Amino acid sequence: MCLFEILVWSIEFGSIQLSMVWSVVTWQHPELTLIVIDLRKHLSRKPSWWKQRTTLEKFLTIVTVLALIAIAALAISLVSLIFINKSQSETQETLPKITAEALERSPGHLIPHTCTTPGCVRSAVYAMDSIDSSVEPCDDFFQFACGNFIKKTKLPDDKYAIYPLSLINDKLQQQITELITEEASPDESKPFRLAKDLYKACNNLSLIEEIGTKPYLKIVEELGGWPVVVGDEWNTNLQWTWVDTVKKFSKIGFETNQIFDFAISIDLKNSSRRIVDIDQSSFGLNREFLIKGVENEIVKAYYDYMVDTAVIYGANRETAEISLPQEERRNASALYNPTKLSDVQKMYPYIDWVDYCNALLPDGVSVDDSEIITVSVPSFFEKLADLLEETPNRTIANYLIWRITVYSTYFMSSQLRKRNLEYFTKISGKTEDEARWKECVDLTISGLPISVGALYVKKHFEDSSKASALEIVDGIREQFEKILQTVDWMDEVTRQSALEKLSKMATYIAYPDEIKNNTLLEEYYNGLEIDPEHYLESHLKINVFTTNKIYEKLREPVNKGEWIRHAKPAQANAYYSAIENSIEFPAGILQEQFFSADRPKYMNFAGIGFVVGHEITHGFDDKGRQFDGNGNLVEWWNEETISKFREKAQCIIEQYGNYTDEETGLNLNGINSQGENIADNGGIIQAYLAYQKWVANNGEEPILPGLDYNPNQLFWLSAVQSWCAVYRTEILRLLITTNDHPPSHFRMRGILSNMPEFSTDFNCPVGSPMNPVHKCKVW
Repeated sequence: MCLFEILVWSIEFGSIQLSMVWSVVTWQHPELTLIVIDLRKHLSRKPSWWKQRTTLEKFLTIVTVLALIAIAALAISLVSLIFINKSQSETQETLPKITAEALERSPGHLIPHTCTTPGCVRSAVYAMDSIDSSVEPCDDFFQFACGNFIKKTKLPDDKYAIYPLSLINDKLQQQITELITEEASPDESKPFRLAKDLYKACNNLSLIEEIGTKPYLKIVEELGGWPVVVGDEWNTNLQWTWVDTVKKFSKIGFETNQIFDFAISIDLKNSSRRIVDIDQSSFGLNREFLIKGVENEIVKAYYDYMVDTAVIYGANRETAEISLPQEERRNASALYNPTKLSDVQKMYPYIDWVDYCNALLPDGVSVDDSEIITVSVPSFFEKLADLLEETPNRTIANYLIWRITVYSTYFMSSQLRKRNLEYFTKISGKTEDEARWKECVDLTISGLPISVGALYVKKHFEDSSKASALEIVDGIREQFEKILQTVDWMDEVTRQSALEKLSKMATYIAYPDEIKNNTLLEEYYNGLEIDPEHYLESHLKINVFTTNKIYEKLREPVNKGEWIRHAKPAQANAYYSAIENSIEFPAGILQEQFFSADRPKYMNFAGIGFVVGHEITHGFDDKGRQFDGNGNLVEWWNEETISKFREKAQCIIEQYGNYTDEETGLNLNGINSQGENIADNGGIIQAYLAYQKWVANNGEEPILPGLDYNPNQLFWLSAVQSWCAVYRTEILRLLITTNDHPPSHFRMRGILSNMPEFSTDFNCPVGSPMNPVHKCKVW
């Protein structure tokens, strides 16, 4: 068999990949870690004293020592700031050139007091350490705000990017590792024992190396073998079919989306019920690369990866066209094609659809030929018939086994993980894997997010932060309501429907209260067991358990507020759900650069407030606007208003589509990124206006020590510094090609150049780079 035979088939399906999931990288604070470690060592060296202390005495001792450390750190920071201020007063060249003039002409520039709380000091240090004062703010505000961050941040070999969310993720890794490495007590609640056992299994490298590929090879043998390994003896009795193989995948715990995607989803036009959905699927590598053929460097790297892993993979470029590109998947109505299973059988007779669906559903749930399912991309399934008929079983089998091989690599010996790293070096630029403990904590979080999240919020989240964050959400929601009431391009009927949708938008902050109820957690995880000595098998069991939890609800009415749907707090992210019409902000993002109760409100409105506004606006971007206040796909906009919206969205598309990245030479995709860009532009102005309202009610706030900027200017500075970022060239190329979010410098350039309020606060002349004459505005 020729080496291209299997690769060709991969490329055929390459266009089916919808998105890539990026894991973020982070940066730690080693000095604090070392202090705590030294403290523990000191205590452990004196057991005769320490062991005699009561629990309360031990606790108070630790608190006292840590408090002294914090005070010392604060004192050092303040001294540093004094030195910085003195240096800046002596050398005017170290100040931003625009600062004095901007302060003189900006309202409220003489603030009589300065914030000196620990939170303000930390924020000031971060801000000053990030600013590049040689850059004019009105020329390139991102470079001004983040230039020094970019210069000083050196990417370690195991990182492909560093930015504030990744720094938070690193902190989460450290905190959660400490929780799940504590020895389980005999009466430990099962959900927490599961998390500790899974982490332990991952970290048992000696056992993983000893076992090697045996568990995986056993599975492959049960599946009929891997043709490229078995050779000419494979399938001599001609009994193998891809349908039977995928059915077995579902029972073992592997994904079943290799040929097409099968899911239980909420019905887009009746969000109170669930429905079976079949769709085009991802095929190992993004469509944007695969359609370019094997001469593309990313496709070549993927091909080499397959060959080196003992697979010969083949396909031809033509059938990469059978799936829709992302640009054509932004219209939800075009993807909603409810069809009776009996009709699906007539249209696509290459498998027994009722039998296939029932094989993937858990016991107790079944369908018959009267079942209505949605076929997201009918053209894909039409062309898939020809592809499957023309492709030899041997090639399809190689492809399927290759896909589970890639997944299994993460749970097997170092030799396979090393080859996996070589491939990711080609596409991301990083040359080393993260430390094993970091990989293990990430895999534990992804495998058992609810139990890990419960441990995290019980130990590390202040309940008072929920109320503070909700105050910000309410303030921003109020401003968007005013925007909806005043935009001049909306007809009155659509306006009232938009206001109704906003009023119905649910908010989920930090975590649901139920996550602290061990009884509920034990009920949820009932039936799941993990063996610390069988790592791959444990993850496969989790996959079966989690998938069955979802599929078992097919006949149940949808409870959008069900706590389990919003119980993954240990993550630094935020979400808008069109089908729920809800916004969600997990506990993990409510910290550091985005939120702190111990600093001025302008920083919180600029940090988490910007994120809140971004997610709210998603409900009214090019995709979100297609769903009403109940989460149903229905056209509720007046045709003339739709036309005006599209005109404004086109301005955004063209603005961002004309940005070219100098490092890679690539242009942004203005169509694919329009939803995120509309949300960015709407989110930042909502956050700014909400802060102005807060000031009107509560008075002006103190400035940060060592920074000669007024609160409005500090709002913009904080907003941008929440998105400072350093990327490797390889990952930058991949982000521009495949990701909905533009890289940070383009996100910030786009929103600020559209904001007259920013230009006013920094006195940017009309026609300057940050204050162009032509601006785009949707909301």
